[in-house]
Amino acid sequence: MTNFTTDQWIILGLVFVLGFLVGAWMTSGGRSKWKTRYNEEVTARKALEAREKDRDANWATREKELRDEADRREAAARAAAVATPAGRADPYVDDRLRDRHPDDLNAPRRDLDRDGVPDNYDRRPLDGDRR
Repeated sequence: MTNFTTDQWIILGLVFVLGFLVGAWMTSGGRSKWKTRYNEEVTARKALEAREKDRDANWATREKELRDEADRREAAARAAAVATPAGRADPYVDDRLRDRHPDDLNAPRRDLDRDGVPDNYDRRPLDGDRR
């Protein structure tokens, strides 16, 4: 074990006292500060969680309202489809004038197979169907 001289013991004691003073200076008033900051953070976190819970409840309510509205619209569309007399409109005739050749404005376009393509286009052979 090494032997210390008196000067070394004095320096060691001064370093200890200096460390104690610096530590006391750094924590003076700091203990209540960190507790205050911690409590503020806990309060802010609880407020954020409550706001998020309210937002989730609001979105769930809004989603339910939208689903109910969609159900009402679907029921109204079904009722409107049932209420239309059968002799009034031919569902197989597309009488819109767009996408027609100007010479063919008076002829109805028929889509009997309901694939969205008029039958006169269905009659056109494809590349593999040419005979």
